[in-house]
Amino acid sequence: MTPDPETILVLLPNWLGDVAMCTPALRALKKRFPQAAIVACGRSSACELVDGLPYLSATMPVPARPSLMTMFRLPFPGGHARPDLAIVFPHSFRSALMARVLGAKRVHGYARGDRALLLTDRVEPHRIDGKIAPIYMADEYLNLIAPLGCEHDGAGLELACDPQLAANYKKKISGAGPLAGVAPGAAFGPSKLWPAERFAAVIDRLYDQLGARIVLITGPGEEAVRDEVRSKTKSPLHVLDDGRPSVAKLKAAISTLDLLIGNDSGTRHIAVAFRVPTVCVMGPTSPAYSCGPYEHGKVLRIDVDCGPCQRPVCTTDHRCMNGIGADLVFATAKELLSGPARNDDARE
Repeated sequence: MTPDPETILVLLPNWLGDVAMCTPALRALKKRFPQAAIVACGRSSACELVDGLPYLSATMPVPARPSLMTMFRLPFPGGHARPDLAIVFPHSFRSALMARVLGAKRVHGYARGDRALLLTDRVEPHRIDGKIAPIYMADEYLNLIAPLGCEHDGAGLELACDPQLAANYKKKISGAGPLAGVAPGAAFGPSKLWPAERFAAVIDRLYDQLGARIVLITGPGEEAVRDEVRSKTKSPLHVLDDGRPSVAKLKAAISTLDLLIGNDSGTRHIAVAFRVPTVCVMGPTSPAYSCGPYEHGKVLRIDVDCGPCQRPVCTTDHRCMNGIGADLVFATAKELLSGPARNDDARE
């Protein structure tokens, strides 16, 4: 009988939304192995996103796409033994190789591509009619660790934020109207971007008709779309990216919102983790990957003959996004804001 691991290394997904959807699996791991130290390893943004979760013993930031030499030079967090078990959530060869280089005795992951030989514990991915098929990512991660005896508790996505940062945002953006965040960016690529002028139109109507306070949420690399929305908006805006962006600030700001409006991006899943209602404008990506039972809000999408294409750049007329009008997004936002008041206690 294999003894329970003392140290578990978790290779985190790369995209922030996927990291948020990975948190039910992280929690299930800790419940299955309560005595184990769980070390989460990934890009610095991924580590910052899961920072503060009580079931993690440490985080281990690593460069994006590290070379083999870089992997060998990575210092393991002090005070923790080399891992008995590594859970590889990403699908890449590189992530499985890193688990090996970091000394994991057992490497547990999906048998995909040419990395199967690096895995000691191979799990078959979700298939339909013999072909790998999309599945809600939180379920994919839970299914991966189910053979280890980990059970899903049904509690959904979970993140933690600095309460002082959240209090500072509430103080900074004072007022009586509902607090709505607008996230017009998407790291995946321009095909996920709803037109900036339509975001601006929704912002102006939220301000004029509902007296809403608006926080414009963008991150590094999204300066152009941020500036375009600002240039087309007549209403006052609170801009999150003040030149010193951080994931900690992003979490704190989102946790204070009454509603988030945005594309199918990482901010959406961060909002889900904080039980913030969302209006998601979805275009080229399959809802099977990102639409789960924990979301409080609505996904707005239309079926088109060329989608979902899963392409970062549209090769036609972007009909999947252009077919969604500002009237529909505003009406959906208004409906959600007129619902039951948010319960702050449930988010703390």
